[in-house]
Amino acid sequence: MTAAIDTIAELGYARASLARIAETAGTSKSVILYHFSGKDDLIRELVAGLAGRAGEYLRPRVDAQPTGAGMLRAYIEANLAFMGENRALVVAAVEIALNARGADGRPLIDQPGPDTALAELLAHFQGTGEFRAGFDPLAMAMAIRAAIDAAPARLAREPGFDLVHYARELAGIFELATSAPGLAPTSCFPAGS
Repeated sequence: MTAAIDTIAELGYARASLARIAETAGTSKSVILYHFSGKDDLIRELVAGLAGRAGEYLRPRVDAQPTGAGMLRAYIEANLAFMGENRALVVAAVEIALNARGADGRPLIDQPGPDTALAELLAHFQGTGEFRAGFDPLAMAMAIRAAIDAAPARLAREPGFDLVHYARELAGIFELATSAPGLAPTSCFPAGS
């Protein structure tokens, strides 16, 4: 899996053949085919592993926050921190999402739909009065997800892209966008942003 990630991140999806992946792993193509039925199977497993790792990384950081604003900030910052700590994995995931096609020509990996768990979190804190009532939670969740998902392509083109700064800025923007009247956000743009 690591060899597949590194090969795809370095060469792109199309040039990352099983033979190239095996070469990166220091093994033979037949060893890979012993474990996977082909490149498509390997890619599906890789993407499933990515989703699991990302969830394990995010969940405790978000759940540790006692407020809606804290959870939202943790969600945004943890997503981007995960990307920064797993650059090759994220670059490979972008390559796969953009280029992996099955034999029928359709995308090999389904693109994720709107983040319904995030929309539910936003709606919950609207219900408690911590977030303002005037926004559509699904539309806000989609905007947050789109802003986060813009980072990997930038990171692929610009390895020095400052994800920490970007995360702080995004968290501040969306904290302002969701804050209830009379509950002025206190942590929107921390010192040094």
